[in-house]
Formats: sequence, structure tokens, C-alpha cells
Amino acid sequence: MSDLNELSLLGRSEHRLPASPDEAELETFPNRTPGRNYTIHLTAPDFSSLCPVTGQPDAAHVEIIYIPDERCVETKSLKFYLASYRNHAAFNEAIVNRILDDLVKACAPRQARVRGRFAPRGGIQLTCEACHPDRDAALGWPAA
Repeated sequence: MSDLNELSLLGRSEHRLPASPDEAELETFPNRTPGRNYTIHLTAPDFSSLCPVTGQPDAAHVEIIYIPDERCVETKSLKFYLASYRNHAAFNEAIVNRILDDLVKACAPRQARVRGRFAPRGGIQLTCEACHPDRDAALGWPAA
């Protein structure tokens, strides 16, 4: 439990959300079973961001699945991190790739995938998926 003392959000009544992904921090904790390949699947069905052209809100269902190595992402910090996109203007594809990059930087997983299924705009529904280190069926990602 002493290694959890480094976490700044877990167990605290912090209510101020980061203003942007640049301000947000993905906190991590030691993987208790680093010798085993297992997946962690996280979903955020109410993700939102802003269109960089129109300023209109974009809604998405974001899924993160990863095989941890030495560290795991703490979920409250992930919630705050994802919420930091609410007032952030970026294209959908850039968001999915940034989330993956930030996850890899924070916890260096063995493998990871981020998928964003964005709400339709103009009759077109966009789904973007980014993988680390590359596309590998070993994660058992379900078909879209």
C-alpha cells in the first residue's frame, strides 16, 4: 500500500478537472502481477471534445485495452485525463492517437489499443483505432 501514497487523486475529494490534456496527468501504480500477460479493458462511453473547425461538441465511446508491464494506469486519473478533452479542440483521429501516446508514456504497456467511436456528423460515423506497438490480434479486440 505504501506505493499508492504517490497517487494524488485516488481517495481524495478533488473536484477540479484539468483544463486540457496538457495539464492532465495519468498516474500509475505498480503492476502486482508483472509476470503474467493479462488485459485491462477500460471504457468511457461519455467522452467529449470539440471540433477544431466548428467548435461544436463531439461525443464518443472511447475504449482502452492494454497488457500492462511494470505499471498500471490509475482509473481516477484516467477519468480526469479524459474529461480534460471536454474543452479541447482536436480532430477525432488526433485524439485517439494522443490518448494512446499518453498511455504509453505513462505506463509503458506491453501492448495497447485505443478505439474511439465518435457520434455521427453529417451522416458519417467515424471510428478510429490506434495500436502499440502495432496491430496484434493477441489482445482479442472484438470486431467493430
